[in-house]
Amino acid sequence: MISKIATASLGLVLVGSSVFAQSLADAKKAIDAEQYQKAKSMLKNLTATQADKDENFFYLGWVYIKQDYADSAKAAFNKGIAVNSKSALNYAGLGAVARLDKDNAGATNNFNQAVALAGKSSKPFQYVGEAYLLPLTPGPGAKVAPADANAAIAVLQKGKAVNAKDAELLITLGNAYRSQLKSNEAYQAYSDASTIDPKNPGAKVATGVLWQFANNFEDSEKQFQDALAIDPNYGPAYREWAETDLRWANTDAKQASVKIKEAADHYKKYISLTDQSVESQMHYGDFLLMAGDYKDLQQVAADLSKSANSNARAYRYLAYSAFENKDYPAAMNAMNSWFQKADPKRILPRDYLYMGRIQVASGQDSLGINTLRKALTMDSTQTEVYGEIAKNLYGQKKYAEAGDAYRTFTQKGGHSVKLTDYFYEGISYYFGYDSKRPDADSLLVKADSAFSYVIAKTATSPYADAYLYRARVNDLKEKDRNNIVGYAKPFYDKYIELILAKGAADDKTKKNLAEGYVYLGNYYTYKEKDPAKATENYTKARDNDPTNKQVQAYFAKQGGAGKSK
Repeated sequence: MISKIATASLGLVLVGSSVFAQSLADAKKAIDAEQYQKAKSMLKNLTATQADKDENFFYLGWVYIKQDYADSAKAAFNKGIAVNSKSALNYAGLGAVARLDKDNAGATNNFNQAVALAGKSSKPFQYVGEAYLLPLTPGPGAKVAPADANAAIAVLQKGKAVNAKDAELLITLGNAYRSQLKSNEAYQAYSDASTIDPKNPGAKVATGVLWQFANNFEDSEKQFQDALAIDPNYGPAYREWAETDLRWANTDAKQASVKIKEAADHYKKYISLTDQSVESQMHYGDFLLMAGDYKDLQQVAADLSKSANSNARAYRYLAYSAFENKDYPAAMNAMNSWFQKADPKRILPRDYLYMGRIQVASGQDSLGINTLRKALTMDSTQTEVYGEIAKNLYGQKKYAEAGDAYRTFTQKGGHSVKLTDYFYEGISYYFGYDSKRPDADSLLVKADSAFSYVIAKTATSPYADAYLYRARVNDLKEKDRNNIVGYAKPFYDKYIELILAKGAADDKTKKNLAEGYVYLGNYYTYKEKDPAKATENYTKARDNDPTNKQVQAYFAKQGGAGKSK
């Protein structure tokens, strides 16, 4: 059902909408409704016809902020300050640009200037708060850092002291609280905003999102319906409703098919109400990414990337979706375009993560692993990447390196680590063992430790292969084959016991059983000096694998004694 939106919306309207009204109030209403093309057309006209009003330049710059065009926003804010050197709003705008550019000192200086010049207006406080809440990594699931949220709350509280009746400021305050899951404070702010301005659909939508966070989907829907009762053309209500439907579908399997259909319908409505601009398409891309609908995301992103007016971030989504769709050449081209076109400050750790995956999938294994490591240096919380690196190193037969990578993954991976990762850690170190290596003994110790962990964690349902490999590792510890200590014996004994308890073995397992019996045959030959026991175990080995060379050699020396059953 989601794909219906893509079909309906691929014919993008990438030119400015007709300007039906020229007042700043109408432009601000268009911004709130996420009709950015319409708002931009109005504001460009206002900055030409009312060039002496600094507010016009600020709101034009704010549209550019929303469209992810920081350079254009900065130019507009500077023009506003040229018109009025004491324009608090435009200093707030410059602070927002500086923050997006990760220029914290510049952001702080401009925010302080905005507050100092605000006087009796609460608007500069509101937009400084808005600026702190802007995601530094645009896209679905973007989070606000606690420090930024707290800074927003502090400045918004100052704005509230200036004007406690500013409903828009209160909504922003609620958003700041909501970003930190402070639900009671957020609800109070939204409720106060609705009381002050009952006709404000934004307050209803914000409350609906708050209920969505609590998985209270019925009350969430009610808020969106109330917002649309106030303004049937308020697009953000449909967007948030669609995202609530998606979360509902992911939470309640019984409702999934119905809610996915509703999500598709609501998003289609959102796009129709927001002038089908690049920005609404990018919102749709965010939605498809959340939905895991990579097929349609690739289609939408490819269409966006062909437009001269496109947001460069479309290449990011094209790369992500093409990779997930196993279209690796398209993914590589798109990611290269993103890296070339994007401001370096906009490149995310996740971009390097996908680039590394794309490179590995394209056969550039070593380069891909280095890129994945770069992603980790940028964001060490992406612990699952350690597992990807380990798997790729193992596939390249770089076993000792794979062992180190698995070891790091098992130590840092948290809930994403599985018992098989410990097992592969052990196997990697085992295969990486070379007696000529200066660290040969330490590899055996690490391998033994990994298999020991697996055995301990499967005590109630023993994992036979862990005993087999622990036996192999301990056998390598023997320094003199003619005077063996028997390090491996208890583990081969246990492996044989577990396999025999299961009944008939397959051919592969029979070969492993033969390996165990051969070891025991050698043990009784060289350690215990018990020829009868040695022959007994070699006979069992031959019963399981007559082709085993050690078995054949033993019986050749014995003159063919013993017969296979």
